[in-house]
Amino acid sequence: MSNLTPTAIGSGHEGNLRDQVKAYFSRVKNGEMGALPAIGALVVLAGLFGSLSPFFFTKLNIANLFVQAAELTTLAAALVFVILLAEIDLSAGVAAGVAMDIFYLCLKSGLNWIVGVFVALIFGALVGLVLGWFVAKIGVPSFVVTLAFFLGFQGIALILLGDGGLFRVEVPEIKAIMNENLPAAAGWGLLALMLVISLSIGLWDRARRSKLGLAVRPLSILLTKTALIGLIGGFIVFFLNQNRSAAFKPIAGVPIVIPIVVGLLFVGTFVLDRTQFGRHLYAVGGNPEAARRAGIKVGLIRISAFVICSMLAVVSGLFHVSRIGVVEAAAGRSIVLSGVAAAVVGGVSLFGGRGRLVHAAIGAMVISMIDNGLGLLGLSAGISFLVTGSVLALAATIDALSRKRSGGSLARS
Repeated sequence: MSNLTPTAIGSGHEGNLRDQVKAYFSRVKNGEMGALPAIGALVVLAGLFGSLSPFFFTKLNIANLFVQAAELTTLAAALVFVILLAEIDLSAGVAAGVAMDIFYLCLKSGLNWIVGVFVALIFGALVGLVLGWFVAKIGVPSFVVTLAFFLGFQGIALILLGDGGLFRVEVPEIKAIMNENLPAAAGWGLLALMLVISLSIGLWDRARRSKLGLAVRPLSILLTKTALIGLIGGFIVFFLNQNRSAAFKPIAGVPIVIPIVVGLLFVGTFVLDRTQFGRHLYAVGGNPEAARRAGIKVGLIRISAFVICSMLAVVSGLFHVSRIGVVEAAAGRSIVLSGVAAAVVGGVSLFGGRGRLVHAAIGAMVISMIDNGLGLLGLSAGISFLVTGSVLALAATIDALSRKRSGGSLARS
């Protein structure tokens, strides 16, 4: 049962901060741990790699770690929208690869890079529309239809680009996304803007819920959350604004890709937490039959989730092209599995209805830290796959046990 007071439940009055804290620990005790295991893994991995390699905590490596995690974070966030429905999209990575092939062909034909990006995003939306139609209207299991597209898109990539080779993308604006940094003042300015928007949305939501007679969290929680974001964000901006180059030319500033990824996560979180679509998505993922009886258009929600997933996957593909500077026919074959792993490791439930985009971001940082740290130690890619697989198996086990424990708690209550 809720730990809010009767007054808070029945009106727009604020609940007690102490009750809110007790409610949180009660949820954790009942199995709803969210991203806590992933945060613990981050702390352990950072301590382990920091003690084993003198290069891990250097400014250059930490900045590289954030940049390396950007592509995986975006793909993991994309997959959250379908995983929340207890579905899967195995084709997201190769679909993004084909979208980038189309982007390259647009550039080759003389079109502006902005038009190329737009065409690639439209392709992603069409892919999601078709996948969602198969799943929602025909009833084909998402695993099967996305596996079919995973195989088929590899053939399309070969048809578009040939049997092999790399094709350079010489677009300064695209290359800058993953390889250039913002001026120091711009980093601080974007952080301040993010804090203002976050606080404004929180105050707007409190006013809206209070007007509707719904329970609202104490203002102190909102202010504390905003201050915590400010402290963490301020530390990151300060750290990244330091010169991290040992050469004559200084390298400093927040990498351009970081505010882009943060913006995507912010908008996605707003959609899931503050809109009717987000509420319906969680409802369908938790119990599709109950959602259908409540009047929710389950089929439309499923199709929309696949469209969003595919479009965000295209953005991750754009980050990949920006980082390596080329398109390739074999792109995206393995990263989708890492994206699923990142979401699950971060605390997004494979059973649907539970998880947030920030959880996927934390999971992506765990996976990226494993690759980064093992690389610094000179260990083979095989060890990296082994460790990542073990972490994923552990995360899936925790998810299953917590789901069982929370179900048992509800039954007892």
